Amino acid sequence: MNLAEEYLAQLEAAYRGSDEWEEWLHFYHASHGASAEDLAALRSAYPDLPDSLADLLSLVDGSYFRDYGGEKFAVYMLGSDIPEYPYYLLSAAEMLADQTMIADTYDFFWEPDFRDALDERISDTLSGIRWLHFSDCMNNGGTSQLFIDFTPSPKGKKGQIVRYLHDPDEFAVIADSFDDYLRDIMAARFDFI
Repeated sequence: MNLAEEYLAQLEAAYRGSDEWEEWLHFYHASHGASAEDLAALRSAYPDLPDSLADLLSLVDGSYFRDYGGEKFAVYMLGSDIPEYPYYLLSAAEMLADQTMIADTYDFFWEPDFRDALDERISDTLSGIRWLHFSDCMNNGGTSQLFIDFTPSPKGKKGQIVRYLHDPDEFAVIADSFDDYLRDIMAARFDFI
C-alpha cells in the first residue's frame, strides 16, 4: 500500500465515525482518478510533482465541487495546521489552470511592506517562483489555500508545503514535503472532520 492509499484508507475510517459518513461513501464510490493525460500534463508542468500527490490524484481527481458522473461533490479531504479549516483537494485540471495564481493574485506579498507576512523559508523573490496550488479551504479558498513550493529560500526545502491564511494575512511553511504533510494529517487523526 503506497502513502496515498494508506491516507485514503485512514481518511475513510475517520469519516466512518462521523455525521458525514454517508456523504463520504457516496462521493468515494462515484469518484475516479485523474486521466493519464491530465496526470502527464501535471507532471510536465511540475517535473518535481510528488509521487504521493500523483498517486492521490490517480485515485481521486479532486473533491472541490467536482463533477463525477453528472453529480457535483464538495467533500473535505485535507487539513492543515489549523484544524477548524478543512480543505478540498483540487483536480489535476484545476491545478494546471492555477499555475500563475501566486504571481497574479498574491504578488503584493513580495513587496517590502508585506515581506513580514512571508515565512523565512519562502523565497523573497517573486520572479521565477514556482508553486503548485493543490487545495482550497472550506470557504472556497477565501480564508486559506495550500501550495507546494518548488522554489524555496535557502532556509527552506524544495517541495515544502505552504499555507496561505487570510486575516491576518500570511504565508507559512507547514511541512517539509507532501509526504510529511499527509503523515501529519494522519498523525492528527484527521482532526478537520
